[in-house]
Amino acid sequence: MLDVKDPTVQAALRQASDEAGLPDYLRSCVYPLLREPEGEWPSCCGGGCQPCSATLVDVAARTLALLGTPRVAPLPL
Repeated sequence: MLDVKDPTVQAALRQASDEAGLPDYLRSCVYPLLREPEGEWPSCCGGGCQPCSATLVDVAARTLALLGTPRVAPLPL
């Protein structure tokens, strides 16, 4: 399980969030995905939610890639 409070993880999450335009105050929404990187991730419901789960998934996947531990399980469509 990834330690989301680790400074290296936080730096990667910050960069991934900035790249995706995810505001600082929503970064903690990505923590569950990072804690279970190969678990089931949500997909967009099409309801116009903010933040969209697709954005959170993108940020989590990019964070893992920046850490050198890319997601192996299939990403949701």
